[in-house]
Amino acid sequence: MRSIRAAAVGAVTMSLALAASACGGGSSTGGGSNDSPKTLTYWASNQGASIAVDKKVLQPELDKFEKQSGIKVKLEVVPWSDLLNRILTATTSGQGPDVLNIGNTWSASLQATGALLPWDAKNFTRIGGRDRFVDSALGSTGAEGKDPAAVPLYSMAYALYYNKEIFADAGITKPPATWDELIADGKKIKAKGKSPLGAEGSNLSENIHHVFVFAKQHGADFFTADGKADFTNDGVVTAVKQYVDLMAKDKVIPTGDAEYAQNQSVSDFAKGKQAMLLWQSAAANLKSQGMSDSSYGIAPVPVQSGTPGTGTQVNSMVAGINLAVFKNTDNLDGATKFVTFMTSDAEQKILNTAYSSIPPVRAAQQDPTFNSASNSVLKNALATSAAALPQVADESQFETTVGTAVKDLFADVAAGRAVTTDSVKAKLLKAQQQMPAK
Repeated sequence: MRSIRAAAVGAVTMSLALAASACGGGSSTGGGSNDSPKTLTYWASNQGASIAVDKKVLQPELDKFEKQSGIKVKLEVVPWSDLLNRILTATTSGQGPDVLNIGNTWSASLQATGALLPWDAKNFTRIGGRDRFVDSALGSTGAEGKDPAAVPLYSMAYALYYNKEIFADAGITKPPATWDELIADGKKIKAKGKSPLGAEGSNLSENIHHVFVFAKQHGADFFTADGKADFTNDGVVTAVKQYVDLMAKDKVIPTGDAEYAQNQSVSDFAKGKQAMLLWQSAAANLKSQGMSDSSYGIAPVPVQSGTPGTGTQVNSMVAGINLAVFKNTDNLDGATKFVTFMTSDAEQKILNTAYSSIPPVRAAQQDPTFNSASNSVLKNALATSAAALPQVADESQFETTVGTAVKDLFADVAAGRAVTTDSVKAKLLKAQQQMPAK
């Protein structure tokens, strides 16, 4: 899921069980129609540096679709801080767009509402077949054993971005491959008067993405095999503490970053204020802020030891954006045509180039456009060392409750309060108690 979002996912704690019962398959009438064949409403997530940037990217493509199909698409770019709440409201009211972007980590949660069109074999055939998409992207489209709730649109992975000049000034000749190396490099960077590493301490989703990776590296999961919240197991507690300790104990993340939630850490990196950034597909964002491609390098996210891979060597969540259709659309055929257009090889190249993301469509991903050194790091992570966040119905509540727990721990550090194993476990226990009962 794109980290452009702000922290305030707010009312995600709205009961998805209520949404499922209220919506009954997308609306009170259920099912879609073709009553309005000449128009579509599209909610696009804010992928670029601003909503204006997104409109500049998307509107020419929507005009192209209208010319080809005769269908006019009304575009609304929705900030990440509002998107999930608006989608949940639409699932209960039945008043939403025809087509929308969703963060791929929300797929199973929104699938559980029953409001989204299932992508069964018949629907996949209408857009060229399921086999057009890479497996890692399909793994974040809904609960296992069910027809996907959405179709992959943009794929992303986390990487370590590092400022070449700051590294050289500190006498560092290569990016850190392990967390111990990163902490050691951080001390050298601080000695030169620079901030080592940025973070978005108040951004709930960023917090989740990072502690999920740390948990994987400690062989732990936030949910049991049968989907029950398990936030206080030893591996998870250790993982959360290790991430927060990058600020609390290791002091490579400045305490001011505890308040960051609007991509300030990306701006700090782009302006040369900090040496390293952990981010998803950041090239386009950095370029829009005036940072040249030659001034930074990109490397895999560190692991505990060794090199990235599967199991405890996971170093990224499978990030990305999916394209979904509301079941109660009044232009079902047009919505399908739009999904076909947006996932076509040609559009995949255009859109993923604009957002410096990776096409989840196999043929487009193999295009030479996506063979740069930086893209190779991202593609390799997606193919070999990324894991999907839990595809369970309670995933969005998990993002809110655990993301808030980590935010509160960063706030404790900034306020000078000690972060101990017991305090971490207490906050995670509180988060677990806020999850729906099983």
